[in-house]
Amino acid sequence: MATTAETLSRVATRPTWAEVSLATLRQNFRTVQKHVGANVTVCAVVKADAYGHGAVECSHALEAEGARWLGVTSLDEAIPLREAGIAANILLMTGFWRGEESEIVRLRLTPTVWEPWQIESLETAAAALSVARHPVHLKIDTGMGRLGVALDQLSALLNALRGAKHLELEGLSTHLASSEILDAPSVAEQQRNFDEARRMVRQSGFEPALVHMANTSAVISRRETWVAENRAGDKKIGAKTNSMVRPGIALYGYYLPFLRAGREVSGGTLRLPVKPILTWKTRILSLRDFAANHALGYGGTYVTKAPAHVAVLPVGYADGYNRQLSNRGRVIVREHYAPIVGSISMDLTLVDVTGIPGVSVGDEVILLGNCDGMSVDAMEHARLASSSPYEILCNISKRVPRRYVS
Repeated sequence: MATTAETLSRVATRPTWAEVSLATLRQNFRTVQKHVGANVTVCAVVKADAYGHGAVECSHALEAEGARWLGVTSLDEAIPLREAGIAANILLMTGFWRGEESEIVRLRLTPTVWEPWQIESLETAAAALSVARHPVHLKIDTGMGRLGVALDQLSALLNALRGAKHLELEGLSTHLASSEILDAPSVAEQQRNFDEARRMVRQSGFEPALVHMANTSAVISRRETWVAENRAGDKKIGAKTNSMVRPGIALYGYYLPFLRAGREVSGGTLRLPVKPILTWKTRILSLRDFAANHALGYGGTYVTKAPAHVAVLPVGYADGYNRQLSNRGRVIVREHYAPIVGSISMDLTLVDVTGIPGVSVGDEVILLGNCDGMSVDAMEHARLASSSPYEILCNISKRVPRRYVS
């Protein structure tokens, strides 16, 4: 029998939570798949706890919708998925650490490789576990300068792969540095470098089944990065390959603005009809009345200009509510926008609800989400905080419980 303390820990919750629509997630996956076509494999990226939405729950929904591939950062993100019964292929997009190779083989995970020691250690682990062929994806550094093998070192790595009897080169990948910048010359250069890598791989006797380089922005704006044909004119390359794309943020309802000549470009084909799947809510903890010329919050950064009715919300930067929204952001209360006033503190935020009829303690407040045509989304937060929707969503802290609705 549970103790009183255990019972209370399950019942008592701060009235700040995030609702995640798994139905909308599934719809977004269908939207991406329709956009790229049935012949292109979609690797649904669920790294960083599905960008803060909950990797296990989102992976179950995506797998049920037909996702055959999931992308995570590393082994520690893959283990909970396998423990939860996820059977889809799982791509470890940033490789692995020494000592993890046996677990990777045992759990049937697909590691990204780009260094000789990775091949050697995986070969040893696969042999020890009597695994005939374990798949790997080779990453090429085509110019971003992070992970991947450089072109001048590719031949040596291919020689190492050729000598690995228990490994199969299933995939070839790279990552674009500026896919949302439509006139970035680096993208064309990266594509040329990737084409050269594909030629070298084929000339070495390999024919990877999957070729992938497109993230969300490239999925929307650069079709040439997710078709299997080789742009350099070698018709033989790609004869047995399939394209794969790696959408992440789009699955959760967002994508970055596209830029040309430093200015935002929208409309036409530069859109994907995905919808945010997360709504962040709280409730009014207290209501206060203040006279004009009253300083509010730490540092008194806001001073009332007239008598004000102020709501205290039990949410702060410890919950991931960005402090840059102080005196700049807004929330939705009773179908009205209410501005944030004063500095956001660790656990509390003040909003001005003056003039909003019927406001009461316990009223629901939308921090991120929409209601009757009104919207405050992660893009708005990102603009105000000089950030990105990726960071806004990932920073919603673990003490904000996720509630899943379908």
